[in-house]
Order: sequence, then C-alpha cells, then structure tokens
Amino acid sequence: MIQKNTGAHPDTMSQMNDLILQERHDDVVTLSFNDPDHLNAMTRAMGEAFAEQVTALAQDTALRAVILTGRGRAFSAGGDMAMLQEQAAEGRERPGIARRAIRDRMRSFYTLFLAVRELPCPTIAALNGHAIGAGFCVALACDLRLVAQEARLGLNFTKLGLHPGMAATWTLPRLVGPALAAELLYTSRVVGGEEAVRIGLANRALPTEEVLGAAKDMAAEMAACSPVANRAVKRALARSQDASLQDQLSFEAAEQAITFETEDVHEGLAALQARRAPRFQGH
Repeated sequence: MIQKNTGAHPDTMSQMNDLILQERHDDVVTLSFNDPDHLNAMTRAMGEAFAEQVTALAQDTALRAVILTGRGRAFSAGGDMAMLQEQAAEGRERPGIARRAIRDRMRSFYTLFLAVRELPCPTIAALNGHAIGAGFCVALACDLRLVAQEARLGLNFTKLGLHPGMAATWTLPRLVGPALAAELLYTSRVVGGEEAVRIGLANRALPTEEVLGAAKDMAAEMAACSPVANRAVKRALARSQDASLQDQLSFEAAEQAITFETEDVHEGLAALQARRAPRFQGH
C-alpha cells in the first residue's frame, strides 16, 4: 500500500503491479499504463490496479499533481478486444436476459478507470501515442492533455456498433461543445494531435519524444503553486458548469476565506514582497 506523504520524496519507481507503474518525484506522481505489447488495452485487471493506486494517492494530502501516460507507442488502444467480444457473445446468446448483468459489469468497469476524476489535485494526461475509445475517455477525464503531434485520437464506439461509454457523452460536449461532440460521436472520426488542440480536446501538441517531459514541466509549475489553492480551484472548476454566476461567486468567496487562514497565503504574499519564489508547504 502506498504510504501517505509526510515530507519530500526522492525520485522513486514502484512496480507494485506490472500493469500500472508509478514514478514519484517529490510531490508529483506519474502513473503509466504498462501493457505495451497490447497497446495498453484496458482490461479489468488493469482497471483494478489503476483504481487501487489512485484511491491510495487520493488520500495523500501532500500530493500536488498526477500525470497519466502509457508505455510504448500508444497511450491506450481502448477496451480489451477479448472483453468486448465476451460481452457481445453474451448479448447475442441471451438477448434481454443478460442486459442487466452486462450493464452492471460495464458500469463497474467505467468506475475503475474514471477513479482518476476523484483525485483532488490537478491531473495531466500525457498522450504519448494513440488514444482510442475508452482509452481516450480516460484522458478526457483528466484536467489537462498534452498530446503527441503524431497521435491518433478518437471515440470510435459507433464504428464498432457500440453506444459510447466511459463518460464520453458527458465529457466531450463540455470540452468541444454539443455540435462538434455530436459530429465526433456520430462519425467515430479520428483526429490528429494538432486538430485536437484546435478544437479544444488538448492543451498542446508536441513531438512524441517531448510529451512526457512537457507534462512533467507543467506538473512542476503546478507543484510550485499552493496545493491548498490548487485543490480548491479543482473543486471550483468541477462545479462551475452546473452553477449559476451568483452561486459560483459565493463558492469562490468561501474558498478564498479558507485560504486566507493558511500559511500558504502568508508565504505567497511575503514572497511577492521579497521578489522571490514562494515555498509553499500546503498548510
């Protein structure tokens, strides 16, 4: 079990489960899907390993950012083909009868990978390569996305004869708007890295070899800011799309009042006056 962070961490690499690798540098963690021979296809075993690590990280009050990436030439090719074929076979053999079981099974499968949404700190998806279907949905569940220019990204559910899952119909309209989301979902169209940035699916497109390094640099920028304030920002952003302006103003005022009680705000103001970089402790 990952221990709660109580101080600075050196660089560490953990292989507690071969399907999900964890690297830690100070208070930034990188999680890597690690089944490159299968293009990091998403199995239940991988999801359980992922959810276990994310659940433990969510309890780490010193954590300042998490990066999610994939080993090999893909971020993730999506749902494991054997799993999809198994559901299709059961659906054909027991139409109507198996529907509830398949529904519950898929719903629990989504929950494993979407555990990334429960992390209270900022999250960055470093798309080192192709991200398709459910694999791309997990990237969309992160706060930010840096993508390889050469990567192919898409939600290809309807091309497989499937209704989208893994929160595709919830996340996509919020990122690119309803009309473009409809186009991408109805057509299963795949886009490249540059187009992904242009339409709002990604923050930056970079050469493949630069993606993870850029994500680590961005995470370091986040880690240099107050973790108390950044966690509050994440809560505010999560609620903002369903809140009225007045409601959101009240939430912001309440969160600002909390941060005015912290040591971090005193350090930030002192650093500004002294014209030096702040050294936030997260208190």
